[in-house]
Amino acid sequence: MNSEVRFAPPTRRAGRRRPSLLPGLIRHHRDIRLPAGSGSWRRRWADHRFDQYNRLLALVLCANLAVLGAAIWHLDWFRADGIDLAALNAMAVINLAAAVLIRQQRVINLLFRLATAVPHRVPLAIRAKFGKVYHFGGLHSGGALAASVWFAVLAIASTWQWSHGLPGASASVVALSWMLVALLAAIVVTALPRMRARWHDLFERMHRFGGWSSLALFWLHSWAAFRASAPQATPAAWLASPGTWALAIVTLSVISPWWRLRRVPVEIARPSTHVALTRFDHGVTPFAGSATAISRNPLLEWHSFANVPTPGRDGFRLTISRAGDWTGRFIDDRPSHVWVRGIPTAGVGNVDKLFRRVVWVATGSGIGPALPHLLSGATPAQLVWSTRTPRTTYGDTLVGEILAAQPNAVIWDTVEQGKPDLVRLAYIAHREFDAEAVIVIANQTLTRQVVSAMEARGIPAYGAIWDS
Repeated sequence: MNSEVRFAPPTRRAGRRRPSLLPGLIRHHRDIRLPAGSGSWRRRWADHRFDQYNRLLALVLCANLAVLGAAIWHLDWFRADGIDLAALNAMAVINLAAAVLIRQQRVINLLFRLATAVPHRVPLAIRAKFGKVYHFGGLHSGGALAASVWFAVLAIASTWQWSHGLPGASASVVALSWMLVALLAAIVVTALPRMRARWHDLFERMHRFGGWSSLALFWLHSWAAFRASAPQATPAAWLASPGTWALAIVTLSVISPWWRLRRVPVEIARPSTHVALTRFDHGVTPFAGSATAISRNPLLEWHSFANVPTPGRDGFRLTISRAGDWTGRFIDDRPSHVWVRGIPTAGVGNVDKLFRRVVWVATGSGIGPALPHLLSGATPAQLVWSTRTPRTTYGDTLVGEILAAQPNAVIWDTVEQGKPDLVRLAYIAHREFDAEAVIVIANQTLTRQVVSAMEARGIPAYGAIWDS
C-alpha cells in the first residue's frame, strides 16, 4: 500500500455489501493520503475556536447588550431622578433562571429527545446541525455571565440611588448587592477554562457552595429590595411577584437532583490496576447514552461516568479508569457503597440516533460511553478503539462483549502496534463503512483534533467539549 491508494466509492446496492477492505486499509493506514481539508487554515481555526458553544454564549450576550442599549436610549431605565432598579433586577433574575434551568437534568434530556427526533429522511446537513445539541452549555455560561453583569450594574445603581436619598434602595440592599457581586465574580473566575482545568476541585466546590450561597443571597436581596421600594406592601404581594416566582423555580431546579440522593451498593471487578468495572442494581436501568454522577462524599466531590446498560438485564455498569486522585483511590479501595443523585442524563453519544450509520472512535476508557450504543445495536456502527493491552487492562469479558457486538471492530493495541494516526483511522472507517458521522470519545486534545479534521473534510463529527 502506498501514498497513491484511493478509496472506491461507497456502494449502496441492495443485498450484501462488497467485501470489506477495512482490515487491509487499517494495516497500512499511515500510507493513505487524506483529502485536503476545505477552507483556509484561518477559517478552520475560527470554526474551532468559535464553535457552537461559543456562538450560543455570544448570542446570549448580544441579546443582553441589545436590551441594555434599549434601556439606555429608549426605555428610560437610567434617569437623573431615579433608576429603574426593578427592571435591572428582573434582567439579572431572567438570566439566572435561564442559566440554571438549561442545566436541569430533565431539561437536558428533553433537549436531546427533541434534537434526536429528527427523522433520517431529513437531509444530512440539517441532521448534522441538530447533532450539536450538546453545546447547550453555551446558554448556561452566557446566562450566568450576563446575570453577573446585570447584578453588578444593579449594585452600582442601588448604591447611587441610596447615596442620593432616592427611594427603592436601602443600606441592606446595597450591602447584599455587593456581597452578591463579589460571590458571583468568584464563581465566574473559577469557571474560566484555564482556572477550571488547573483547579478543578476549587471550581466544583465554588460552583456548588458559592451557587447555593448566591441563591440564598438572591432571596434576601429580593425581600430587602421589595421592602425598600414598597414599605407599606404586605408579604403576600412579594410572594405573588414574578421575580419571587422565578427565584422559586430556580430553587426547585437546584434542589431537585438532591431529592433522589441515596447511598447504594456496588459490585466492583478490577481486571487490572488501571480500571474498575462497577455494577449497580438498585432499581434503576438507564437508557443507552446517559451518564450517572457518583460520589463517596456527596457534599464535596461528584464525578459523572457513562452508563453501560446491558440489553435485557436490569441495572447498569460504569467503566472507571485511573485518571486522577479520586479515580485512583476508587480503584484501589473498591468501596462497597457510593452515593448517587438525580436521574440518568443524556450525553453526546445520543446524537447517533440522528444518523443511519456511525463510526465510534474511542481511546482507553472512552470505550465506556461507546459500549452501550454498540451493545444495543440501535444504530449500525463501526468501532475504532485504540487502547493499551485491551484484554489485560479491561478483561476478557468486556473485550468479548465488544467483539460479540462488533465482530469487525478495529481494536488497536498501542503496546504492540504503537500509537495510531486516529485521524486517518477515523477517515478510513468512515469511508469503508459508508457512515454518515463520526463520534469521538477520547481525551480533550485528541477529541478536538479528530473532530476538527473530520469537519474540515465535510464529515459530521462530534465529541465532548469539557464545558463543565
